[in-house]
Amino acid sequence: MSSMRRRSALCAVYLGSFLATLDISIVNVALPTMQAALRTDIAGMQWVVNAYAICLAAFMLSAGPMADRHGHKRSWLAGVLLFTAGSALCGWAPSLAALLAGRAVQGVAAAFLICGAMPILTHAFPDPKARMHVIGGWSAFNALALMLGPLAGGLLLRDWGWQSIFLINLPIGALAIALGSLGIVECRYPDHAARDPWGQGLSILALGALTLGVIEAGVQGWTARLPVVCMLVAVLAFLAFVRVERRVPRPLLPLRLLRERAFAVANMASFVLGFSYYTSLFFFSIFLQEIQGFSPAEAGWRLMPQFAATLIMSFLFGRLSRGISLQWLTAAGYGLSGLAFLVMAGLGAHTPYLPVAMAFCLLGVGAGLAVPATSIAIMRLAPGEQAGAASATMNALRQSGMTLGIALLGVLMSERAVGLFSRAARELGVAQADTVARAAITEHVFPQQGAALQALFVPALEGGFQLAMLLAGLACLLALGLLLRLPALQPAQAAPPSA
Repeated sequence: MSSMRRRSALCAVYLGSFLATLDISIVNVALPTMQAALRTDIAGMQWVVNAYAICLAAFMLSAGPMADRHGHKRSWLAGVLLFTAGSALCGWAPSLAALLAGRAVQGVAAAFLICGAMPILTHAFPDPKARMHVIGGWSAFNALALMLGPLAGGLLLRDWGWQSIFLINLPIGALAIALGSLGIVECRYPDHAARDPWGQGLSILALGALTLGVIEAGVQGWTARLPVVCMLVAVLAFLAFVRVERRVPRPLLPLRLLRERAFAVANMASFVLGFSYYTSLFFFSIFLQEIQGFSPAEAGWRLMPQFAATLIMSFLFGRLSRGISLQWLTAAGYGLSGLAFLVMAGLGAHTPYLPVAMAFCLLGVGAGLAVPATSIAIMRLAPGEQAGAASATMNALRQSGMTLGIALLGVLMSERAVGLFSRAARELGVAQADTVARAAITEHVFPQQGAALQALFVPALEGGFQLAMLLAGLACLLALGLLLRLPALQPAQAAPPSA
């Protein structure tokens, strides 16, 4: 493989991952603007994020086997093309329904981009040292996309409107397709491909029903009919999924690997990363714009310390790993992340920016350690012949954690805010305080005594944000405790991949 072709493949994979990662952070900054333009509520905005995350998580387990069967180059190029088409649909969308359709298309495509990155880089760079270097660069490039997302989103919103945050993907996608067509070498691994259509369908049903139920519970209450039905469907689908996975010879989810304690704990930690760190952008956008009152562009600038710290730590991770064990790097990442979230649980509307920036930096350092360390640990614990299944499971759990984190923490934040608002409204003598509070928090509607009730909005939302940060911090500390109880992480015996 020529040097030019190898570099083209590298740039293509970096750009593809950049596209998939950029849409995680750039959309969050635009949520309040899109909410006003599309005239929807907080639950609708959560679905703008969740439509992408659900489809990404649902197809993560099948994207890898499909690429093994049909070819990694073909599947990856199809993913870029589909992602670009989904971005065009989002940019055109005249309604929330059309926007959600575009986000779903993007999510399906992103699964192929993320799952295809590691096999393509591994094939293009067989030398272990070169491979570690390019994978470290890939991780740093993802951090750069997360860092640029809020900034680019704020600037695009200010000058071109919310549609531009999706249309910017079109030229990037075209360049990625050109470079990928030139540089990526086709490779297939049909002997390792999972064949489990029933499992895929049941996993989509379980995750979708669970997330819908949690979101609707925040709007209708936990005892309403739709949330209860959704939760029941989710439980039944999950039980059926587990039963199918135990019986099929080539399952989507490697249950045998998950019975290994170290592998299970490491994947649980990956889920926590999605639940806490990858959902934080959604809540930080609300904190900076709705609670502290900054514009989208200003909010994007104020998020820079977090992503800069993550970027720097991603570059330094390889050097740190020479003198510090992987287990301690992993523990440090989750410990610092948990501490950062607990600090954020004390932030409020009038907190100066310096402590806010320090908390963002602390979280960035923690994530810069936790993300690569968790990925390396999971791949080290999996035997070579199941590396693809291990990678798919790790990414699927991380994306599922992100989806459920936004849904569950978002609902708890809203419920806490509604409760605080309702209590304060009763003290003002407002009739039907609960109804008024829910309309104010979820729909920004103040039907009576507008000025007095609007003054209650920020303190109530502040209390909800603090609860969400507290729970995210506790989740990270739980993962830390479980990781510290594991023995030293020993690599599984490698097996050569099938041709």
